[in-house]
Amino acid sequence: MLLTVVKYGTPVLRQKGARVAAVTPAIQQLVVDMLETMYAYKGIGLAAQQVGLAVQVTVVDVREVPDRPSTLELQGRPADVSEFMPLVLINPEIKPVPGTPDMTGPEGCLSFPEIFAEITRPDVVDVKALDRHGHPIHFRCGGLLSRAVQHETDHLHGILFIDRMDRKTKDELRADLEFLQAETKAGLKRQPLFQ
Repeated sequence: MLLTVVKYGTPVLRQKGARVAAVTPAIQQLVVDMLETMYAYKGIGLAAQQVGLAVQVTVVDVREVPDRPSTLELQGRPADVSEFMPLVLINPEIKPVPGTPDMTGPEGCLSFPEIFAEITRPDVVDVKALDRHGHPIHFRCGGLLSRAVQHETDHLHGILFIDRMDRKTKDELRADLEFLQAETKAGLKRQPLFQ
């Protein structure tokens, strides 16, 4: 089922997600719906907060962006990123890999239509999470996959990519951000999405 992607200004985007205690049929259905929604909106990642639910569930698929490479290691060995997609992360935990650089690159967000910025993040991270079946997964990733996983995991903690922008970039985008936020809040007053 296609879900509504909420926009900047919707309070749930600032809520820290509850950890998932068990991967129930409802959580599995949420994953299916989130994947359908992410593909319909042509995104490479989607967090539960973006569809109005403050729980620690996110989905990622970087296969459609061949010009921005990704790396993946499973048990210390290189793996084919495309075979690991789509990626479902429940209760993810991320740690930057010591001794690897930070990288600056372009980011957008489905909750911020037509707003893009250069964001600096660790280039390589270790990730621990549960998969869509509730099984533990652990991997190391770099490049676009690392960026997407960090962006989506931030969402699960109520952190938005605008929080990672430098002051100059945020100042340049301030009018667009204020307009989007005001438009979203006006829409919520007219017809609340969530009771």
